[in-house]
Amino acid sequence: MQQDIVRLERQGAVAVLTLDHPERRNALSQAMRETLLVRLRALGDPQECCRAIVLTGSGGHFCAGGDLSEMEPRSALEIRHRMSLLGDIVRVLVSGPRPVVAAVEGHAAGAGLALASATDFVVAAEDARFSTAFVKVAVVPDTGILWSLAQKVGAGRARELLLQAGQIDARCAFELGLVGKMVAPGAAKAAAVEVAQALARFPPAAVALLKAALAGGCDTLEQTFETEINLQPVLRASSDHLEAVKAFLEKRKPAFTGR
Repeated sequence: MQQDIVRLERQGAVAVLTLDHPERRNALSQAMRETLLVRLRALGDPQECCRAIVLTGSGGHFCAGGDLSEMEPRSALEIRHRMSLLGDIVRVLVSGPRPVVAAVEGHAAGAGLALASATDFVVAAEDARFSTAFVKVAVVPDTGILWSLAQKVGAGRARELLLQAGQIDARCAFELGLVGKMVAPGAAKAAAVEVAQALARFPPAAVALLKAALAGGCDTLEQTFETEINLQPVLRASSDHLEAVKAFLEKRKPAFTGR
């Protein structure tokens, strides 16, 4: 694992993960996939002080997608292994316990767009570009984007974007719902940290269970009721819930501990 290919820095309760291979626009090499997965899993540990994550890229770009320099002929088993790493990364982003904010500068292409789509909130520079060029290189969209993009923009628009294999700018992405906030070029990381810091102030257990519910517990009305009745009693009995009620009655800010 190359520790420096996904840099970790701390800003209080926020952990910033930076994809750091600017020479290849932070394309997702095998080493980057392995390191990113290890970093994300570690930040989700219950003993971690991290309460929110920012995912960004170095060198003025978010992520160019899969690393084409590594796409030489491989066996089906080797390809399955490489894809399984991407699947595990997306699972942590979508249903892991920490809220994740993407800070997008420059290009978010292919699997890079899939990573952004899998986060909880996307901050993008005004000159950022998002592209879905999978079919142009004769592959089916992967890295969970067949699901995650539709979660952001709706099934119909996701189908159009994936089939057309085109590129959209940050304004279009904002209007579609893929991007939650637009900022000046160069300001995406700072703005994303601000969003993450706000998310980090919420009770961590409630955030973790909410993400788990949204990831797979609300497909039907009955499943939604089942998810609510399974999760709500756990949270209603938590110290954080009791602290929230007490703080409201005492007209002060709550101090959440994660218990």
